[in-house]
Amino acid sequence: MKYVVKLGGAGLEVPQLLKGCVRAIAELARDGNQVAVVHGGGVQLTRTLKALGKQSEFINGLRVTDEETRDAGLMVFAGKINKSLVAALGAQGVPAVGLSGGDGLMFRARKKRTAPDLGFVGEIAASDPRWLEAIWQLSGVPVLCSMALGFDGEYYNINADEMASACAVACRADALVFLTDVPGVKGMNGEVLRWLSIDQIAEMAKNAIITGGMLPKLSACREALLNGVKRVRILPADAADCLPDLCSSRIAHGTEVMVA
Repeated sequence: MKYVVKLGGAGLEVPQLLKGCVRAIAELARDGNQVAVVHGGGVQLTRTLKALGKQSEFINGLRVTDEETRDAGLMVFAGKINKSLVAALGAQGVPAVGLSGGDGLMFRARKKRTAPDLGFVGEIAASDPRWLEAIWQLSGVPVLCSMALGFDGEYYNINADEMASACAVACRADALVFLTDVPGVKGMNGEVLRWLSIDQIAEMAKNAIITGGMLPKLSACREALLNGVKRVRILPADAADCLPDLCSSRIAHGTEVMVA
């Protein structure tokens, strides 16, 4: 089976959570599945920008990205975080290849048109999954950071949830899993919803039940499901050990997002 696993937030920051996530991803790969990892790193980028004396700004969960922020993102995402994940998977005996969306022109971006303007923030306009397939053919795990090359030759910051969704669609994944900081999507009463239809998302956003970073995440879930990805689940990073059982048994963690 083909899995795309998006890793971000505390799953990258907290050593024990990171170890558990990497161990689960490695187990998926060792079981003969084709696994691609897409990672964020917003907290690390915010910290790096602060050290550089630069304030971070977000609008509707998306980072405002001027040229300086974009260049810092390349350094943090395609450098430190990406290669650390490659090393962590290697320590589990799984060969991994670190990439950005620009490598091999694998994912092409166009500027995201928004008001106000977000700068070098993009959305995926085209993809070429042959590079993922080539790595899988050699029993490797592609590790992809959320930067893509525009047709204008500029790198663009892509929301990591959107990148994971585009990756899952491009390779016709059987499952897309978001390993997150939160236990799942919460309803009006604050309880985690075990099942969420994409038809409910717009109304929940309108009523401010879902806000901030959950908005682009659920939009990414919707896009994946409407474009052929079979299963999408938001799973807390501290429950990553159940990831290998996702498609073979019922699990009681996170939120399953469905078409209907």
